[in-house]
Amino acid sequence: MNQSEDIAIPLPDADQSILACGAWLKNTVCLTQHRAAYVSPLIGDLSTAEARAQLDHAVERMLHAYSKPPDVVAHDLHPDFYSTQFAQAFAEQFQVPILPVQHHHAHIAAICAEHQINQPVLGLALDGVGFGTDNLPWGGELLWVDGAQFERFGHLSPLALPGGDRAALEPWRMAAAVLARLNRHDEIVPRYAGQPAAATVTSMLMKNFNCPQTSSMGRLFDAAAGLLGINLIQTHEAQAAMQLQQLAESYGPTPPLTEGYRFTMENELDFSPILSALVDCFDIHSDAAFAAAIFHATLIDGLIEWVKRAAQHYQISTLALGGGCFHNTVLRHGLTRQLAAIGFKLLLPRQLPPDDRAISLGQAWVALQSKWL
Repeated sequence: MNQSEDIAIPLPDADQSILACGAWLKNTVCLTQHRAAYVSPLIGDLSTAEARAQLDHAVERMLHAYSKPPDVVAHDLHPDFYSTQFAQAFAEQFQVPILPVQHHHAHIAAICAEHQINQPVLGLALDGVGFGTDNLPWGGELLWVDGAQFERFGHLSPLALPGGDRAALEPWRMAAAVLARLNRHDEIVPRYAGQPAAATVTSMLMKNFNCPQTSSMGRLFDAAAGLLGINLIQTHEAQAAMQLQQLAESYGPTPPLTEGYRFTMENELDFSPILSALVDCFDIHSDAAFAAAIFHATLIDGLIEWVKRAAQHYQISTLALGGGCFHNTVLRHGLTRQLAAIGFKLLLPRQLPPDDRAISLGQAWVALQSKWL
């Protein structure tokens, strides 16, 4: 690697040196100084020793290439990430302050950094998972963000993750969680008779054993794919969601399901009605492409109404869209077209993608906006 491979993002109002260590998946590191943020090439998933060594080498290379040593080190909230542990060790070795940054706050902050936005914005952060301030896995978040501060206006109604992280690999488990939420536990085993763990998962859901709750939009897509029988076991990241998107694209535009979602008093957005409809689509062997299309349309409709509620609450009409779910063009185009038409100023990623490759930039931006620097 050499210096020219880094992505340079101008930050004209900032000259402090921040080292930000990124996320777990799609890891990058970021170093700010000389009125710019330098984001490393993609390092990748930190589950391998090779990727962890690449993170070490990327930091060493960047510190050599850019002259100013870090004033602060920023990292993800998750205590078990290698990037977190690296940041903590680095900060201790060089005696510099350390700053943890919540994952979805970082997603929105990265977009603010690219657009050089210093005023409050709404942030819609939709992805697979990020460690929340309540120690639960988040992933469908509507936030108010003002630099180093954020507030969680609302989130998607939680779904159980039967078996924890394994549920992210097996969409049929997320579908089982939906059936359990709908009090249709008795349908899990017949529907997923080909899965040896179906009876065990049913018992886990009934006893709420090893079933952490998540607000993840990524897992909601998995649940839909599992309910429709489109994908029961994923062979690569986001496979189920991509298959749903492709089916929706093949069908074309369709109106959302009437009353396909609802809101709770806590500003949770609950898509149980559309999920219940997908169960019945499967039962009558309905057209999977139509089902995928109406699922997307209903998501878009619900998210727009949710954003409108937040905009009224905060009196803000600027909205940043971040998180890996925005790789989905049906979701992204549907949201941006309709929100722009009703007067929202939309902020989308420019030089970096919407996924976790931008997390290090967002962490750095939060650190730069912190008042104690």
